[in-house]
Amino acid sequence: MFDVVLYQPEIPPNTGNIMRLCANSGSGLHLIEPLGFELDDRQLRRAGLDYREWVKVESHPSLHGYLRSRPAGKLYACSTRGSVQYTQPTYHPGDAFLFGPETRGLPQRILQDLPEQHRLFIPMLPNNRSLNLSNAVAIVVYEAWRQNAFAAASLL
Repeated sequence: MFDVVLYQPEIPPNTGNIMRLCANSGSGLHLIEPLGFELDDRQLRRAGLDYREWVKVESHPSLHGYLRSRPAGKLYACSTRGSVQYTQPTYHPGDAFLFGPETRGLPQRILQDLPEQHRLFIPMLPNNRSLNLSNAVAIVVYEAWRQNAFAAASLL
């Protein structure tokens, strides 16, 4: 459905939670190196439970490497420095959502390389720094999936 791209993720439980989210939403997970942990990390496995086998996880040596391998779709960067509320764009299958590392977010040079309308933010109360990475990914992925009528989901 969508690609979730984590740029230099640092905290294994966040990545494990995101892995589980991707398995449950039909999204692919792409990790941009260097990673702050090993892919066989115990905390990553614990947070991801047995969902690792249900999600396509790929590691890329650089963001450029990931971008060269992408077939189609728009790339959206998610940042507290974004300029478009995450609910405003119309998302399509194949779109990708790029998130920065937990402690520092996406570098300004990456944000500047994207069109302003592809730099998303999630509203928060004033004087707050950021949301937890796995929560932010869940918010954005589920909005995109909702816009696509939860394609392929089991709707009761």
